[in-house]
Amino acid sequence: MPDPAILVITNVPDRAVATALAQSLLDRRLAACINIGAPVESIYHWQDRIETGHEVPVVVKTRSALYSNVEDAIRKLHPYDTPEIIAIPVVAGDARYLAWLADETATR
Repeated sequence: MPDPAILVITNVPDRAVATALAQSLLDRRLAACINIGAPVESIYHWQDRIETGHEVPVVVKTRSALYSNVEDAIRKLHPYDTPEIIAIPVVAGDARYLAWLADETATR
């Protein structure tokens, strides 16, 4: 069975962190593509309070076998104590795109 594709989602405090994270993951071939979104307002519970902050969403396209390495890389570069790191399985997709994703994240 081929290694399935996943999307790993995180939010970072600013574009500089998002860009540094993307570059690190791409340089190490831990991701085939990374989307850096427009800033969003996040409202969340933290330490018994409701907080509001501006964050930049990041979506990492990778393979499930690389998840632990992607998580480790995010934790090392992320300034939050408890960063959001969520993996979502890709249940279907264009075969050519998924083959490209697998090829770009293969060990070279």
